[in-house]
Amino acid sequence: MDIPQELRDSVILSLPEVQEIKDQNLRCQVIEAWSYSLAHSSFKSIEEIPASGNPDTPALKSGTQTDHIRGVTQLSIAFADSLAKLFPQLSIDRDLLLACALCHDVGKPFEFDPSNQERWSQQPGTSGFPAIRHTQFGTHVCLTIGLPEEVAHAAGCHSGVGELVQRSLHVTIVHHADYAFWEVLQAGSALE
Repeated sequence: MDIPQELRDSVILSLPEVQEIKDQNLRCQVIEAWSYSLAHSSFKSIEEIPASGNPDTPALKSGTQTDHIRGVTQLSIAFADSLAKLFPQLSIDRDLLLACALCHDVGKPFEFDPSNQERWSQQPGTSGFPAIRHTQFGTHVCLTIGLPEEVAHAAGCHSGVGELVQRSLHVTIVHHADYAFWEVLQAGSALE
């Protein structure tokens, strides 16, 4: 599939934290993963994706899906930096953590796509509902693009599915940042 440069440009604008990844190849792969995922949906930017954790959960009262991804990324880095000061023996790779956090929801364009939601809801006995969660599609995207296995692990295991496996250090950080993001905003009445 030929991915339009406009999608790549929109990802760079939506996720400025991608520029913090020092490894140029990894940075380009994160951009390509989001571009690929958007190209396989009806969304033209990350901001167009409904701003909720799942299609059937409360959305942000204000803000976009981009705010969620950026928030999880910033929380992950702050969490890691704080712990690394106290426990310098932790082997946290900042580039890898950034890639994991930025790509944890890279499968959302597919799961949240209105045409997929409609199709699955009409024949749940045939397709399942949803047929493919964002964790599964995100894992597919990461592996297809050639991202490191740990980034695919983040896409696939950051949510409840990850309770069935042992999460890596970086994915444990992203998991807790992701859950903290939604739980804190819910406690602060910032969700619909």
